[in-house]
Amino acid sequence: MLGRLLFRYLRPYWPLLLGVLAFQIVAAYANFQLPTLNAQIIDDGVAKGDTEVIWQSGAVMLAMSLLQIVTQLVATWFAAMAAMKLGRDIRDDVFERVSGFSEREVSTFGPGSLITRNTNDVQQVQMLAMMGSTFLVAAPIMAFYGIYKALSVDVGLSWIIAVAVPTLLIVAGLIIWRMVPLFRSYQQKLDGVNRIMREQLTGIRVVRAFVREDIEEARFREANTDIMVVGRKVGSLFVLMFPLVMLVLNVTLVGVIWFGAIEVDDGNTEIGVLFAFMQYVMLILMGVMMASFITIMIPRAAVSAERIGAVLDVKSTLERPANPVSTFPTPGTVEFRGTGFTYPGAEHPVLSGITVKAEPGETLAIVGSTGAGKTTLVSLLPRLFDTTEGAVLVNGVDVREADLDLLWKSIGLVPQRPFLFTGTVASNLRFGREDATDEELWHALEIAQGRDFVEEMEGQLEAKISQGGTNVSGGQRQRLAIARAIVHQPDILVFDDSFSALDLTTDARLRQALWRELPNVTKVVVAQRVSTITDADRIVVLDDGVAVGIGTHEQLLETCQTYREIVESQLGVEAAR
Repeated sequence: MLGRLLFRYLRPYWPLLLGVLAFQIVAAYANFQLPTLNAQIIDDGVAKGDTEVIWQSGAVMLAMSLLQIVTQLVATWFAAMAAMKLGRDIRDDVFERVSGFSEREVSTFGPGSLITRNTNDVQQVQMLAMMGSTFLVAAPIMAFYGIYKALSVDVGLSWIIAVAVPTLLIVAGLIIWRMVPLFRSYQQKLDGVNRIMREQLTGIRVVRAFVREDIEEARFREANTDIMVVGRKVGSLFVLMFPLVMLVLNVTLVGVIWFGAIEVDDGNTEIGVLFAFMQYVMLILMGVMMASFITIMIPRAAVSAERIGAVLDVKSTLERPANPVSTFPTPGTVEFRGTGFTYPGAEHPVLSGITVKAEPGETLAIVGSTGAGKTTLVSLLPRLFDTTEGAVLVNGVDVREADLDLLWKSIGLVPQRPFLFTGTVASNLRFGREDATDEELWHALEIAQGRDFVEEMEGQLEAKISQGGTNVSGGQRQRLAIARAIVHQPDILVFDDSFSALDLTTDARLRQALWRELPNVTKVVVAQRVSTITDADRIVVLDDGVAVGIGTHEQLLETCQTYREIVESQLGVEAAR
């Protein structure tokens, strides 16, 4: 997966990678001229007392050093550019992919894991791409060219290279082999820490209300300790590797000096050549070390690539149709035809055989006990889920065949838990329609019964809204979410228990304004309070996922025992007669 990911996202930037290769070759060439020039200074300059050779060779060495620095900097810049572009593209694709997920896929991965995959995991792959483009390109050049240069100056000591390089590779290989499962475990435990942290931040009120701070702290401490233990094992391997590598390097240098001194003493080689050979050996081993360092990064990047690939390769249940229907014959109609839905792995369907239709401008209400399937039913309209039985038609078209963008434009959804984004009142309302004027925003707020409290806020439409809308009350948040849906100007408004935080007076005024100002908009209302839906054109009574009654308020009082019991429990026996 790692190779496939790198090939896919680095392929557009092959000119940058070609530049890295070209400049690395020049840098390596300049670097390998230094030992040869150093040998000339020692053997032809110092030994013979020829200062001209020293000055000439020294000037060339200086020029080669400058050339190496410049080319190395340029190669690193090219590598950084390619790696940053790769990271940007992967994050874009992961975000776009996740944006198309249904609730099923989001639940499968978990929000915390998806965030980690699009941040930390991408960063691991991006870092490998950058370091690999520099070190992994330079390492083989240094190793193979160094072997060639070393053999060209002294073949007699080449057996030292034949021993040192395999030893270094074996040491690095054993450590990397041990690191692979540890990196995989580390990323999984990082997911756990993010998940617990996210849950605690999101549910901080519940945690405090039930005095669970100590228990939650203990749960986080346990997860944090787990990741620390794995991180310590990884760190121990890193700590172990570098002393072992330095041991191999130093033993190799001792061997070169020891056996090289014998060669010099026997007159088989010169001191300058011995120094050159020593530097070549160091460059060879540095190349192997660089390759080993990058190889250590590969296991973690490979685990991260697998996790990213799992997101990119998952097949969303909400696939866009090959030939989407973009013309809606009857805008504003909502119809359930024998609709049923079963969650993956569930033994029983949560919805079964729902058949009802709402004409343009009508109000379709859905009521039932907790867990009856009300939210699931309305979630099928904007195709947050796909039906597993029957069909759902919006604007006269099966939602599975409709153009999703046009389908979503025709529906204004106010979810059960209204969510506001960081910004201002205006930016949140314009989330429904970017080109909405201030007058349209005020009009929507007036319908949603939110104008009064917005006028009292500092800045009014430009008043600040914190993430999630935590700086406004639950009722204000609901009214702003309703106003946002109204600004959207849809053919169908879906209210998923969106009046629960409103008092009865505000609830009544809001419904009257909706009915008066938006007479042609179809309204689908999920409600817990019967008083909210008594004026609906059609009421669906759900009980355990089955429609046990469909009709008006008066009809259901006469024909549906379940509905009558709901009315009696909320409004009293007299209201049910």
